[in-house]
Amino acid sequence: MSDTPARILVVDDEPSITEFVSYNLRKEGFDVHTAADGATAVELVNAMPFDLIILDVMLPNMDGYEVTRRVRAVSSVPILFLSARDTELDKVVGLEIGGDDYLAKPFGVRELIARSKALLRRVSAQDNNNSNLNLNEIIEASGITIDEGTHMATSE
Repeated sequence: MSDTPARILVVDDEPSITEFVSYNLRKEGFDVHTAADGATAVELVNAMPFDLIILDVMLPNMDGYEVTRRVRAVSSVPILFLSARDTELDKVVGLEIGGDDYLAKPFGVRELIARSKALLRRVSAQDNNNSNLNLNEIIEASGITIDEGTHMATSE
């Protein structure tokens, strides 16, 4: 795992929420960037890689669901919805369009940090597993050749 702090994008149009969340994440050692609307969030995601996005659903210019659709077109970065919309349907829609977790406002800061760390651990573990794989390995035995990269097997 890298020693560089995880880069997190916090997207919320309420400055008090953005400041509160950013302050607490920075206290935990994260590199935090912020956006107050959906269009700015998409611009930032296209400009630099993030390890996690904490995203409000109700945003000016472009709602969080549309932000998620656009982010998913270019990235698999984990997205944690942080929203006042707390019905089961809101949560299901958020998760089905590409969100990885959903936390309703009001929320506890310790829970937010724990969920953020869990998402970051999951991505880190996947990256480690993927880096340990040699997908171009070719195995030959008893006249059979298996190419793990293409998932093809051939026989002589």
